Amino acid sequence: MQRQQPGYEPVGIRDGSWMFLPSFLAGGFYDSNVFSSNFLKRSDIAATIEPMLRAYTLWERHGIDVTLDAQEIAYNGNPGLNQTNASLKGNAWYDISHDTTLLTNFQIAHLNLAVGSLSSPAGAVQPTPYDLFSGDVSLRKEFNRLITSFGFRTDSYDYGSTRAADGTVIDQSSLSGQIYSLHGRADYTISSIFGVFVAAEGNDRNVKGLPGQPLDSQGYRALSGVTFGLTNLISGEIGAGYVQQQFVDPTIGTIAGPSYRALLTWRPTRLIDINFKAEQLVTETAQTSSSGVLANALQLGIDYELRRNVVFSATGAYEVDRFFGMIRKDDVITTDQRVKYKLSRYGSIAVYHTYTNRNSDVPIFSYDKHQVGLNVTAQF
Repeated sequence: MQRQQPGYEPVGIRDGSWMFLPSFLAGGFYDSNVFSSNFLKRSDIAATIEPMLRAYTLWERHGIDVTLDAQEIAYNGNPGLNQTNASLKGNAWYDISHDTTLLTNFQIAHLNLAVGSLSSPAGAVQPTPYDLFSGDVSLRKEFNRLITSFGFRTDSYDYGSTRAADGTVIDQSSLSGQIYSLHGRADYTISSIFGVFVAAEGNDRNVKGLPGQPLDSQGYRALSGVTFGLTNLISGEIGAGYVQQQFVDPTIGTIAGPSYRALLTWRPTRLIDINFKAEQLVTETAQTSSSGVLANALQLGIDYELRRNVVFSATGAYEVDRFFGMIRKDDVITTDQRVKYKLSRYGSIAVYHTYTNRNSDVPIFSYDKHQVGLNVTAQF
């Protein structure tokens, strides 16, 4: 998907040592269950536009890469679902020396929680707007075969309100708060195809929660494992360790146990990429009450270059969400199929189909939905 075939790469606009890449996407889609509900099932069509401007430097050392984008989604029969998203994000790197680099990334955005998503409140019929600010600063240092990194990350969320079907306002400010984390990793290369790593991350989550039910928590995850790369055929990493998240709310308590993460890319030919990912995460949400979530997710995807300007992609995922603080367990199945046809370096067409099935112990949260869409992108 990321390969730039000669003749199809964007032209761009150069200004000194900066390169600018503007683009504009317009499209539409059909949604079989716009409210992601098992009792309020309605279908609708929607139009979407997405202008974007990417800018990056052409310096020999150091670098900056930023993207400014926006998205407007307008529904035909359910205008309450209309939403506007905007984001400014980027990353930069500064080479302190030949073996030491300072890495940073940031995002400032106004986004919306989709109706029916894990953090959207039960009964909501409108998206939930929120503002996000996130940033990360890391220092990467090489010692011959040993590569180390250490950094700090912060994420700040400010949620607004949404509405229920009867018109009442649902205040979602309980999701607002800040998450601070320290992270570090060390990789040691044993041979050209094999290495080992250790990684750890600690966090302090200051999330407002509901009255008498705060979502504040502190925790960590530690992993160790192996990395491998058999030429360009197979590459990835497999790690195992322990995760713990201790919530202030005694009804949630402490979520702890073995943890894992596996990333694998297999390239049987130059035209095919097969990606596999398995991971366990601990997070929090607020539905009708505060709760913590232990999520186990598996994902398998393939990118197939049918022609040098036609790429087919398919992804399937299975996730198990176990809730703490309430009696609930969800099984989630998702699929995504896309075909992208690059007309020229100035434009492309993409068609897609996505499917989501959430099967919950609490029937009100169970639903399934299909989305079928077409996008046309112009770029320069």
